[in-house]
Amino acid sequence: MDTQSVEMSASVMDQLEESLLQRYPEAPGFVGKTKAAEEFRNYEQTARSTVREFYRLNHTHQTLDFVLTKKNEYLALNRAQMSVWEAMEFLNSLVDDSDPDTDYTQIEHLLQTSEQVRRDGHPRWFILTGLLHDLGKILCLWGEPQWAVVGDTFPVGCRPDDRIVFHEFFAQNPDSHIPQYQAPLGIYQQGCGIGNLHLSWGHDEYIYNVVKDYLPDQALAMLRFHSFYPWHKEGAYAQFMAPSDAGLLEAVRAFNPYDLYTKSHERPDVAALRPYYEDLISEFLPATLRW
Repeated sequence: MDTQSVEMSASVMDQLEESLLQRYPEAPGFVGKTKAAEEFRNYEQTARSTVREFYRLNHTHQTLDFVLTKKNEYLALNRAQMSVWEAMEFLNSLVDDSDPDTDYTQIEHLLQTSEQVRRDGHPRWFILTGLLHDLGKILCLWGEPQWAVVGDTFPVGCRPDDRIVFHEFFAQNPDSHIPQYQAPLGIYQQGCGIGNLHLSWGHDEYIYNVVKDYLPDQALAMLRFHSFYPWHKEGAYAQFMAPSDAGLLEAVRAFNPYDLYTKSHERPDVAALRPYYEDLISEFLPATLRW
């Protein structure tokens, strides 16, 4: 992947994160009022053109066939063998040198998240989850377009809920012409469980599969569903929830503030923090992982 493409990926990611803060401006510990539908649509009208174009591509191309193809391509985990720290250093290639407002590395952004979780006194597995949650973005470095790596996720193979951001772009998706995929349940069953849905392909599903044999269920839910905003922020897709999903939803909602609100001007000292995090990683994960 050339340098210009990497810089563009990082820039779009930053703009998407900024757009999330515009849509969900509540700070940790603050319970805001319920957002009216018209306010949400106002956000769509004022969003940056690059964000609109991102979601146009995402909603057009994230079909059931595409998701199944990407799962088959990546979830054999046969692209590399790396430690977590090696993967973090690999991800550093996504630093956006064209952005005048930040020269933070991806490692520093991951440490900002995990350090805030740590300061708030959460369990060690929760701290590790903060460190890991965006590592799936290395998909960009293997040639995947931004719309297949980041952004809000949603189920494919059923009718898109109208609470998904930029819902109108689904009219361009080939699955919109398949009647079964436009039914409320689609290819699924009532109460089948959120984990049995095929969500749009991206970094959440990828990092979940890399570490799924090693972490508690709450941590895995945080990793797998932290971009599933229609579910954990908008209340969509409740028809698919199994009884056990209520606890997972609570875990994802507990993690979400750390995902959205922990970037700051306080730069973490990577060298000083590395021994702590290498010890934490070794407590839960093997020395190398398949990617």
